[in-house]
Amino acid sequence: MHITQDKVASIDYTLTNDHGEVLDSSSGREPLAYIHGHGGLIPGLEKELEGKQKGDQFVTIIPPEMAYGVRDESLLQEIPLENFHNRSEVVVGAQFQVQNGEHVHIATVTELGDVAAKVDLNHPLADMTLHFDVEVMDVRDASKEELEHGHVHGHGGHHH
Repeated sequence: MHITQDKVASIDYTLTNDHGEVLDSSSGREPLAYIHGHGGLIPGLEKELEGKQKGDQFVTIIPPEMAYGVRDESLLQEIPLENFHNRSEVVVGAQFQVQNGEHVHIATVTELGDVAAKVDLNHPLADMTLHFDVEVMDVRDASKEELEHGHVHGHGGHHH
């Protein structure tokens, strides 16, 4: 069975940057399962997985435009410290999620002032070329439920 629209694929992967540093990996965890064609993965990786089947292994290099995007300087913002629930957690380098309409951004504190913190809402992997080493572990049909919900059900899955 090949990976096509609405198939559930499970992949083992290791993600590295241009310097070969590992940024993320399924090693030691369950494979990552996703429904193909539903935006669950970055576009560049979905494109590479299209048509693959169980047992396929490949390495791919994905430019920022097809991954987490190019840095957008307008996403650098100042947030008044009084907006934070727990000010003691606001330190340079701290990351937290910010809901913005339907989108959830990961905000990283870049500077801390007396009354406000500067945060960067760019994805931590923005501007980064991503190197994926992938093995397809399984491909199956998605259940009707999974398609209705748009994400994979089953054991060990991550709940959003």
